[in-house]
Amino acid sequence: MTMLHTINKSPFERNAFDSCLTHVKKGSAILLIEDGVYGATQGTAGATKLAAAMKDVAVYALQADVEMRGMQGRLIDGVKLVDYGGFVDLVTQHQNTQAWL
Repeated sequence: MTMLHTINKSPFERNAFDSCLTHVKKGSAILLIEDGVYGATQGTAGATKLAAAMKDVAVYALQADVEMRGMQGRLIDGVKLVDYGGFVDLVTQHQNTQAWL
């Protein structure tokens, strides 16, 4: 069963990011939204953990949230940017969605 995990909190603020990475299973996907996009910032501990997870899961970030936070060009390689339509597509492509708050 594939699952889409959404993370909307900064890993510098809450532990939702680490909890998600602990529970995500191979073949699932992670979508970083709102302040969750900070988890993919180059050169951070979160980015190192996320890069390791990317061997088994696809990672996406909501482009509008990346742009709103001035994060363009600061995300680790391999994070795919999606628009709101892409967000909806991800939800429909996965059997379940888990929001990490």
